[in-house]
Amino acid sequence: MKCAITESTNIQSTPKDLTEIHLVRPIKKEKIEWLLNNRPLTKITLSSSCLKRLPKKTQKKIKDKGASISIEKRRGRPIDLPLEKIREIIELRKDYQSIRDIERITDVPKSTIHYLLKYAERTKIKKGNTIVYLK
Repeated sequence: MKCAITESTNIQSTPKDLTEIHLVRPIKKEKIEWLLNNRPLTKITLSSSCLKRLPKKTQKKIKDKGASISIEKRRGRPIDLPLEKIREIIELRKDYQSIRDIERITDVPKSTIHYLLKYAERTKIKKGNTIVYLK
């Protein structure tokens, strides 16, 4: 499982089977150490600007614990709809329903439906306060 981690993320509430994290911004060394010691992390992804701001000692600590660091570009905001609702919207569109009809049926704004349909290849969704990456 992969989750996005920010400075305000409660790391104790992260899933026990967390193997990958994406650092949105650099976090404190103590939080990274806790994650490395208490979760089976194998990979940490972050943007190139975040890597520049991550201290060298922290990078060394991550590599010493056996986790890899890789740069990843994932732009855009995660979709804040339940996966079942997204599936319903896609199925209704496959049944040749108009965007306005889908809006009436699902109570989702038409601009969100259009965005969803245009970018149906999205790889991250928001589940509560957690960002989940789809593979």
